[in-house]
Amino acid sequence: MANYSKRHNEVSDKTQEEAMKIAKATQKPGQTKEQTKLISQGIKKGIEQYKKQQNAKARELDKQLKKTARSKNSEPEVDVREVVNVKQHWLPWALLVVSWCGFIVMALY
Repeated sequence: MANYSKRHNEVSDKTQEEAMKIAKATQKPGQTKEQTKLISQGIKKGIEQYKKQQNAKARELDKQLKKTARSKNSEPEVDVREVVNVKQHWLPWALLVVSWCGFIVMALY
């Protein structure tokens, strides 16, 4: 658990620094440090909420991908091979034999 809290605070610190930079960049003349700090906290909360939403979306996408992968793996692949009975017609073979007989007869005479 110690690792989680360290990592959690570290991300929060980075977010807080980002929020402070954004708040200072949009600071108006005459704005007090406290007001800037409040704006920074609001920005920080917004950033954290955005990150949580993105993580939730990523988890949901991972769940869907795993679900589709499992459904594909669980279904055994069925090889359906159709037996095609090709019945050749006698006409082409008859014409081939007649033409060869004709060539032989012509070559002999």
